Amino acid sequence: MSIDCPSRPPTPLREVLRRLGGAAVLFGTGEEVVTGISQDSRLVRPGDLYAALPGQRWHGAAFAAEAVSHGAVAMLSDHPSELLPTIVVDDPRCAVGPLASALYGNPSGALDVYGVTGTNGKTSTAYLLEAGLRGAGIAAGRITGITVRGCCGSRDAVRTTPEASELQQTLAAFKDQGVSAVAMEVSSHGLALHRVDGTSFGVAVFTNLARDHLDFHKDMDSYFAAKARLFSAERCATAAIGIDDEFGRRLAATVSVPRLTFSSKSVAADIYGDDVHADEGGTSFRLHGPSGTTTIRLRLLGAHQVDNALAAVTALTVRGVDLDGAIAGIEGLDTVPGRLEAIDAGQPFLAFVDYMHNTGGQRRLFPYLRSLTRGKVIVVIGATGNRDPGKRAPLGTTAAELADIVVVTDESPFSEDAEVLRDDVAGAARRVKTAEVLVVPERGEAIATAVTLAAPGDVVVVAGRGSDAVQDFGRVRRPFDDRVALYDAVLRSARA
Repeated sequence: MSIDCPSRPPTPLREVLRRLGGAAVLFGTGEEVVTGISQDSRLVRPGDLYAALPGQRWHGAAFAAEAVSHGAVAMLSDHPSELLPTIVVDDPRCAVGPLASALYGNPSGALDVYGVTGTNGKTSTAYLLEAGLRGAGIAAGRITGITVRGCCGSRDAVRTTPEASELQQTLAAFKDQGVSAVAMEVSSHGLALHRVDGTSFGVAVFTNLARDHLDFHKDMDSYFAAKARLFSAERCATAAIGIDDEFGRRLAATVSVPRLTFSSKSVAADIYGDDVHADEGGTSFRLHGPSGTTTIRLRLLGAHQVDNALAAVTALTVRGVDLDGAIAGIEGLDTVPGRLEAIDAGQPFLAFVDYMHNTGGQRRLFPYLRSLTRGKVIVVIGATGNRDPGKRAPLGTTAAELADIVVVTDESPFSEDAEVLRDDVAGAARRVKTAEVLVVPERGEAIATAVTLAAPGDVVVVAGRGSDAVQDFGRVRRPFDDRVALYDAVLRSARA
């Protein structure tokens, strides 16, 4: 069974119309039979209802002919089509999630869905949750910005939180495979764009909130409000909330569902961690909670992983999962792709790839990197284009404050001028005056430069992209994996 190909019960188009309510209008006979739904014309299967939504650059209706060529039998949109019978609603984006859930038999109602939101730590927490669930003997699936994995294999992810139709299709496939619990990332974009509408969450998990995505949300209060949507009683049954920042404390004070709090700083939390020890072999800490105190030894690197493990344990606790098995599973997780992933080619210095792409991530990670060496910390950074421009200077400033050498390079500029992005980051870094700052535009050359500058005992970290495998220059997209580039650079340096 394919990871994304669930059973597809037939539904007459008139029944689809009825489920959408009185505001929906049908243009057509309504005799067609729908067996699925897709928002991507390229992924339409025979029998699908094609959801043609307005977007930032294109309207999905422009691709109706492609949907027809793949077997679409009808369309959902905000205006009728000449090519397909169409159900018209004022806001089709809001309609897709609940409709897709109904078409696929309300799959989240048969699953215990763990939704993880926050600025930093979502991916690692989802991986830890899946490991904990499996350790407790629970058949678990995972939906993250890296991969989607069920009981019948995995595939690469396209975005952090799938589009609503894809999400319901995946959850239905998981249910068909015998999955009983799912750990998934829920992004603020996913919440604001209604991608998780129609999904019932057993527990909503809040990790933290720091500046990010303000190109989309405009200010921190709007960003927080988007995250907080996940914690309404209509969406989730319980909550696990980190209270180490003001936003988490605000959320914990206002949610109406049963909740547990967690912290690595405050004993006032329901579950808290202390006595943290992090070195190049892993991370250990002492966990205090309703069931007593225990020591957890993570194979994951970095003291910041304590926060992610606390989030996972708290969510599992609030859902009543056996913690002995869950903790064993969590302790067995050895890596999260692109999250402080060690690159070892026998070199006399430490080398890592990490996704840190905001100052919150930098301040979580750099103290750990500094603790690993008496030598230099060398970082390769850049700024992503078409994103919050207010992030760029702080990225450079924080990197220069916390590292010894900062190599500024291209990340994914998208449609922006790459030189402007580099100048924004490098200019701020140079104003700090405590770090050496280099600008090397081509990312592979920048990584090689960082490796060349490393002496025995130093630490090199390539930051910003994690496990992303494509670098996007707008009209040109090229395969590029920081992990491969760093490994190759280390090998070349060893041979030189």
